[in-house]
Amino acid sequence: MHTTLRPLSLPPRESSRAVALLIGALLLLWPAHPVAQSPDRGSRPWLVGSAGASGWSVSTLDSIVARADRLRPLSSLLMAHGDSLVVEWYAPGQAADEPVNIKSASKTILSALVGIAIRDGHLEGPEQPIGPFFPDILDGTAPDDSLKRAITLGDLMTMRAGLESTSFGNYGLWVSTNNWVRDALDRPLVGSPGGRMIYSTGTSHLVAAILEKATGRDLRGYAQERLFDPLGLQIGAWQEDPNGYRFGGNNLALTPRGLLRFGQLYLRGGWVTSEDGERVHVIPDGWVGESWNVRVLRSYRGFRYGYFWWFEEFGGEPTFFAWGYGGQMLFVVPSHDLVMVMTSSLTSRPDVSDHSGRLFRFCRQINRMLG
Repeated sequence: MHTTLRPLSLPPRESSRAVALLIGALLLLWPAHPVAQSPDRGSRPWLVGSAGASGWSVSTLDSIVARADRLRPLSSLLMAHGDSLVVEWYAPGQAADEPVNIKSASKTILSALVGIAIRDGHLEGPEQPIGPFFPDILDGTAPDDSLKRAITLGDLMTMRAGLESTSFGNYGLWVSTNNWVRDALDRPLVGSPGGRMIYSTGTSHLVAAILEKATGRDLRGYAQERLFDPLGLQIGAWQEDPNGYRFGGNNLALTPRGLLRFGQLYLRGGWVTSEDGERVHVIPDGWVGESWNVRVLRSYRGFRYGYFWWFEEFGGEPTFFAWGYGGQMLFVVPSHDLVMVMTSSLTSRPDVSDHSGRLFRFCRQINRMLG
């Protein structure tokens, strides 16, 4: 069953830029990652502020960072307790201000942008059918066009469109075509829309195309203005497809701190605090819960899935996470008030067949150690 998020009261579209700038001006209380020295810091350059303020012992954090240092090609580990950054560790060669290609963790950014576009009045909600966005492709000439037109936005965000996957063995052929959107939609239905999960970056790419069609904006510009400007963040590179659509679900670059800040936004329910103590919702009220609501009970790796967010109990703690190829991870653990980022080198990779699996085990260990 799909749940529709009702749009909130909307500012006029032509004032959206002004609203974004106003929100940015109000965020004086949003933490700027203090780096004040503390008695705990000593010879630990990775320790930001005081570990005691987080309730996590220095010896526990010592052990966590020592394990991270042995998990190459892991290139960064950042841990925040609520709004406060506590651990910021980088492997040699990774700079704090260097944007990282977060690969398929980009899909989770799309989830936030869909919620914002619904709030802005550009989209109706997750139950909205996709047919009207692609009249030139789903024109009724193919036998299954009527079924494809009825696929919903929510089906796309849960990877339950029923379309044959463009990922894994099909990925190279898909990205070598001259029209990624058409190729994704022209693929046969191998499942029922709204049925089983079929992981496919082509499916998430359709969401990016829908966002650009609905907003009339380049998705990078829309994301910068409506999501990242209010957080004081700057997007790095974001690849385009051959027809000029931003790559929906891959190849967006953010700094590790930027990805952490995005996770902190979700931990606190999508809002930031203005200078007068008022909550300002960057992500619409209720959309975090909608995104984290489990809609796929078992994916191809056994994890559960919401709207472009993964879910698992790591070390007995409910954990929501974004997952990118090669070990680009964002973990949000509400029970520990923890947001954690792990990024990994995509250029100097040792012979590690399941680096992502090692990072999932590392997350389990961290949750147990902090428990």
